[in-house]
Amino acid sequence: MTLPEPCRHRISVLGAEKVAVFGHFSLNLQSGVVYNQTRCWHDFGLPINASTRFLGGTVTFEVGDKVIYPNHGLGIVERIEEKTILGTTCGFYHLRIVANDTTVLVPVTNVDGVGLRRAITDEEVERLFGLLGDGKIDNHQNWKGRFKDNSDKMRSGSIYEVADVLKSLTFLSKSKSLSFREKRMLDRAKFLIISEVSEVVRETAVTIEGRVDRALERCFTVKARTAAAPRKTTKQAAPRAVASATPPRRAARAS
Repeated sequence: MTLPEPCRHRISVLGAEKVAVFGHFSLNLQSGVVYNQTRCWHDFGLPINASTRFLGGTVTFEVGDKVIYPNHGLGIVERIEEKTILGTTCGFYHLRIVANDTTVLVPVTNVDGVGLRRAITDEEVERLFGLLGDGKIDNHQNWKGRFKDNSDKMRSGSIYEVADVLKSLTFLSKSKSLSFREKRMLDRAKFLIISEVSEVVRETAVTIEGRVDRALERCFTVKARTAAAPRKTTKQAAPRAVASATPPRRAARAS
């Protein structure tokens, strides 16, 4: 079903992304993701049976699945429906983002492109905490390069990449004040990890935050201990004197 004409509003550019803005939502023309702006979505689509799956990416979801949307956190698939937007008809996952109760529609055919994935497993939680406490921290001294790398990691959808951002920015914050943008990124990285792990292991956010903080302290302790450890040096053998092929000249005797 095509969206009614009164809902079509304008096409504008927000930042570097082209976005089609409608009455109650906006459509990113590059990723195809639809964002609800008023938390009051009007359903102009055709509901699809809850057991129906659309095939488009390498990952498929069903109604009720808990998924992770990059840089937004935990979402729940509430509906799968077909819509025609800007002349194109395709299936959409209707997600409710738990953190702020907003609505996001992700095209079924672009699941891989936006990085939508399932929440990690219990085994992956243990791997995550091992990574948080391993003492390995990558950090650019150059602010511009560091911010770009960390932004790419946050958009990747991988919780392990987000953990790298959390480690590096937390470590950096102990020696200098972070910029406003990096401070916001640090808070976001910590929130994304705590909210996902809390949902997986079914423990409170406060409990998980304590585990995260202890893992980070362990990481910094290991790093400091490694840096302070004396480095083993290999003793080099003294160069052996090479015998000259020419016999030494004898001093002339005075006559």
